[in-house]
Formats: sequence, C-alpha cells, structure tokens
Amino acid sequence: MSANPQQSSLPTEISDQAKPGALTEADRHPKSHGVVSDGPSHAEAKDGGVVGGRGDGVPQNVGVLFYPLTVSEVEQLTDEAVAITFEVPEELREEFTYLPGQHVMLRSEIDGRDVRRSYSICANANEGTLRVGVKHLADGAFSTFATKQLVPGHILEVAPPVGDFTIDPNPEGAVHRCAIVAGSGITPVLSLISTTLETEPDSRWTLIYGNRAADSIMFLDEVEGLKNRYPGRLHLIHVLSRETPEVPLFAGRIDAEKLKALFGSLVRVPTIAGWYLCGPHGLVETSREVLTELGVEPDKILDELFFAGPPPEMPDRGEDFEYEGSVDLVVTLDGRATKTTMDPDMAVLDAALRVRRELPFSCKGGMCASCRGRVTEGSVTMDKNHALTTEEIEAGYVLTCQSHPTTVALSISYDV
Repeated sequence: MSANPQQSSLPTEISDQAKPGALTEADRHPKSHGVVSDGPSHAEAKDGGVVGGRGDGVPQNVGVLFYPLTVSEVEQLTDEAVAITFEVPEELREEFTYLPGQHVMLRSEIDGRDVRRSYSICANANEGTLRVGVKHLADGAFSTFATKQLVPGHILEVAPPVGDFTIDPNPEGAVHRCAIVAGSGITPVLSLISTTLETEPDSRWTLIYGNRAADSIMFLDEVEGLKNRYPGRLHLIHVLSRETPEVPLFAGRIDAEKLKALFGSLVRVPTIAGWYLCGPHGLVETSREVLTELGVEPDKILDELFFAGPPPEMPDRGEDFEYEGSVDLVVTLDGRATKTTMDPDMAVLDAALRVRRELPFSCKGGMCASCRGRVTEGSVTMDKNHALTTEEIEAGYVLTCQSHPTTVALSISYDV
C-alpha cells in the first residue's frame, strides 16, 4: 500500500496584476534570520480538526480538489461525538487510498458560509473504509453541524487524504510503539494501531488514553476489541480525570507527574521504537518534554495537535504604531484599510494581527481557510495550502497565515 500522491511542492506565486517592485533574494531571506524551522505543529481549528503538522513542511501551493461524497453512516460514539463514513465510488478509490493516520478536509455550506475542516481518518487502512471521527466543540460551526444535523444520504465535499502523522506498515517489522492521546486524539491513532497490528504480526503497541469519564471515551468498544483480538500485543491504559478508578494511578489528568509514574511502573521507555502524541496542546507538549528529559531522541517522537491553545500574547500598540520592515502592507477588513510595515520572512497574518487584532483566523496551519484574503496589490508565496481550490488561487485568494510578500508593497482584503 502506498500513500496518496502528494501535491506539487513547486513554489507558487499569487499576485495582483500590478507588481510595484520585486524583492531581492536578500530581502526575502535576511541574514539575521538564518534559522530554518521544522514547520508549525499540528493545531486544531474550533471544530477539532487537524490543521498542519510538525514535519509537514513541504510547500503545498496547488489548489485542493474536492469531490462530492455521500455520507453512508453517522454513528453516535458518545453524547458529543460521531463517526462519519463515506461512500467512495470505484473511480475514486485510488484517489482516496490512504496511509494510517492521515486526514481529509471536509467542506460544506453552513448557514450561508463556506466552512472547511480537516478530520483524521479513523479506520483500518487495509480495509480502505473512509471514516472520520468528529467531536462537538462549543461554537464549532462544522462540528455542531456534523454531530447534530448530518444524516446518511447527505453529500459533503471531501479532499483526498494528506498528512505526515503516519506509518508505512512493514510486514517484516517487529517494533514496540507507544501512543499518548486524549479525547478525539484517538482518531488517527486508532487507524495507526489497527492497521499495523494486522500488517505487522510481530509488532506491538502501548496506548495511554486520557478522557474525562468512561462515557466520554470515543471508540471505546473498538479499542477494547483490538485489545481482545491482539492479547499480549496491545497494552491499553485508560486514564480518567473525572472518575475514580480502583487503581489511583489511572485517575487524574495526563500531566508530567502522571507520565513519569506510568513510565516508572508500566511502560519501559527504552523499549519503545516510536512515540505518537495526539491531543490538546498541553498534553502533546508535556509528553514531548518528559520524553526528551528521559533521553528519547526527537526523531522518535511524532505529534499531532488537536488544539493549539490561545494565540500568543502580543502587545497592543494600536494601529498607528510604526513597525520596522521592508514591505508596505495594507490590510482591509469591513471596508476599513490599515497601513503597516513588515519583513518578508514574517507571515502576512502575523503582521496584520499586530494592527488589526479582530482579523479572522483559526488554525494558522494552512488547513481551515478562516484567514483567507485576496491579494489586491503585489504578490506573495504560500508555504502550504490544504484549503484553497485552484480557481480561488487563480482569483488571487491566499491563506494569509502561510503567505509571505515577494514585492515591496502588498495589499490584502479580508472582505471576501
């Protein structure tokens, strides 16, 4: 089995007809900013969808293709979570072939708005079933629609699978992997575990799974079923924060103290060949810190954030503050234009938020299109695009969280 072919990684320039002056290579890459980052961590938009990915730093600049797929089943997992299964026509089977752990973007018009969210595939990749898990979040447009209104027969637009939080199973493999997840973070890991346990008969998993209470555990029956199907190869550890299990070790939140206690008694860290972290920002970052402290090499840790946490605090200096930079930026929202300056190595959204804090955004990972704007003067390049179609890009639309100016003057309109 192979991954779905990746989109082109060639740089794409999105511009208005007018180009007041192209930046030099030195302008684009100032010597004082020579560090190349490993890309943003996975983050979640308001609806619990996956957005971006550590290690997912390959530019994605061609338009995303959406296909209309019919919902064949909506399974109630808990009071606030559902599993949605799609019918994939035979002619699209190859397009929707996936590796375990990948995700798809769903698109629908909700209350007159074009809403796009990404959700992890939560099925055994060997079976090829296209199924995603959605958990309701307060004020989440798509998750509310999916968990409260969606029924079989409904048609949603779906983009082909993407993502690097994955494993290419090796039938000859014999490794011990460990996943640390919480809540809806189980969705990609369920695919990873079920696929590799079947494909790699000599491999095994340890799953540390945090939830509030037993009745809030997504895919509880499936996870328990895997443990019963593969005795001795799946070590399942439930940790509940709002219930009191018989064993105190399994009560509370998965914090640094809890992890160290588990590692000291139930999980032998040196035996683990790969770590898979998926869930809220705090869980993922704490787990990574503890593992690093215990000597685990960074390349053995793969993570996917299902909530990025609040945006970093920025000093409120007002719209008239004069920032330094080589690019003149004009941002228009609600018919009002604001001028500022920025450096080309900075994302347009970050620069714009300094002077217009009310600008729309959610994931900052190139996935949800909440920060979509239209270039009305100048040009930009996008680091990554998992949300805009080719037609939208040709019309001048960009994801401002992924955009960097390539001209000395740039104007962006959010009134789209």
